[in-house]
Amino acid sequence: MELTHLDENGAARMVDVGDKQMTRRAATAQAVVTMQPDTLEKIVGNNMPKGDVFACARIAGIMAAKRTSELIPMCHPLPIDSVEVELVPLPPDRVKITSTLRCTYRTGVEMEALTAASVAALTVYDMCKSVDRGMRIDEVMLLHKEGGKSGEYDRLK
Repeated sequence: MELTHLDENGAARMVDVGDKQMTRRAATAQAVVTMQPDTLEKIVGNNMPKGDVFACARIAGIMAAKRTSELIPMCHPLPIDSVEVELVPLPPDRVKITSTLRCTYRTGVEMEALTAASVAALTVYDMCKSVDRGMRIDEVMLLHKEGGKSGEYDRLK
């Protein structure tokens, strides 16, 4: 198996994607934030001291997706067509965050989807930490990806 991110001397490098086919690509990732039931009630009731938790986390996830290549060393900057970040309360004590990205390019958007979900989860923590420092971020994972040479991946299949 060839390690694509290492050159002939073993040094890290960014993969040349210039010869890859431009295809429509999409990826969906998730993160789950677990908290005290009272914390979730305050979020849903928009009663957190820092304001609207879901609105702020959604914007943070979108912004993070667009800056992924600045955070992950070997990621290519991508011409992202769309970013969707959905936050759903799962009573009594969890918030599920799902991010879906789409682009037409030579490399996929999995890292951008994972970054969006992760940063949205971190933002939920930041917005609520004054009320509940025991929150936990779990289940960060790729759920689905499509497009490109490797084709489709679906965690649920």
